[in-house]
Amino acid sequence: MAHFDRLRERATDVLAPRQLSPSASCGTVGAALETDQGEVFVGVCVDTASSLGFCAEHAAAAAMLTRGQNVVVRMVAVGADHKVLAPCGRCREFISQLSPRNLDAQVLVNQAEIVRLGDLMPYRWPVD
Repeated sequence: MAHFDRLRERATDVLAPRQLSPSASCGTVGAALETDQGEVFVGVCVDTASSLGFCAEHAAAAAMLTRGQNVVVRMVAVGADHKVLAPCGRCREFISQLSPRNLDAQVLVNQAEIVRLGDLMPYRWPVD
């Protein structure tokens, strides 16, 4: 659980809820992803009135991809109240498609429970 304490702290550190415009806000959810190379990438959510925003996990994954990495070993997201949030279905699917190895990523889904990403997606649609 010590690995997740560090990740959770990093995700909490980027929380910065703010209104960007009348129709867009960001920073109410922070996420941290640790890669197989030991680097940690963080991101925040962006919410828009037209649903064009994205989740904090997507932002963290984009930062990871920018650095040429795509294998996640651990991930966590936290809300503005600093409580752990399980990733939504879109995030689960997105991360799983970046590498088949990501199905083995450990995901903190609440304050004390760790689940394999693949176990959060028992009925995946065919990818072959």
